[in-house]
Amino acid sequence: MKDIHQLSDIALLSLMGNGDAEAFYHLFLRYNKSLYTTAYMKLNDEEEAKDVVQDVFANLWHKREAIAIRNGQLAPYLYAAIRYRVLDIIAKKKNASDHIRSLHVFLQHCEDHTDHAVRENMLLTIIKQQISLLPNRMQQIFLLSRYDHLSHKEIAQRLDIAESTVTDQVKKAMKILRSKLRHLFLLLFFIRFF
Repeated sequence: MKDIHQLSDIALLSLMGNGDAEAFYHLFLRYNKSLYTTAYMKLNDEEEAKDVVQDVFANLWHKREAIAIRNGQLAPYLYAAIRYRVLDIIAKKKNASDHIRSLHVFLQHCEDHTDHAVRENMLLTIIKQQISLLPNRMQQIFLLSRYDHLSHKEIAQRLDIAESTVTDQVKKAMKILRSKLRHLFLLLFFIRFF
């Protein structure tokens, strides 16, 4: 049998899938530094970058029996996991506007363009979550207006309220969502068009 240092990623993954912690450790040693560097370049925070790498490897260990690697290469899987985790952190930061420029550069350097739809869906999920935090009546009116494409008059008739109430509720909902999602709208723009 080959020395464990000489085994391919797929061979190490196979061993790891059977619970071999040493194989996992060698994969960690093989990719830790380059993944850390990638995460650090995007986050500019040593501790966050270390946490991202540890999260990715912890997830790799937990999903070791179910991981399917395309083309026999682990590196694209790991770098995609780092990208998703970094995007998640950036989206959660209060001061996301500072990261939009670096995110744009980051997205330009991504070789795999198929994950654009995944990122867009992630952002749309965040937007839907923010809509769900609106007061019930405001949320109902907003959804009828924006998702069901009903006019203010139709909404007023359906809910038996004044049309001016519908207009006010939609305006208030938009104001709340704009303030909470300002950085995400820009992020969505970059993902959709770049």
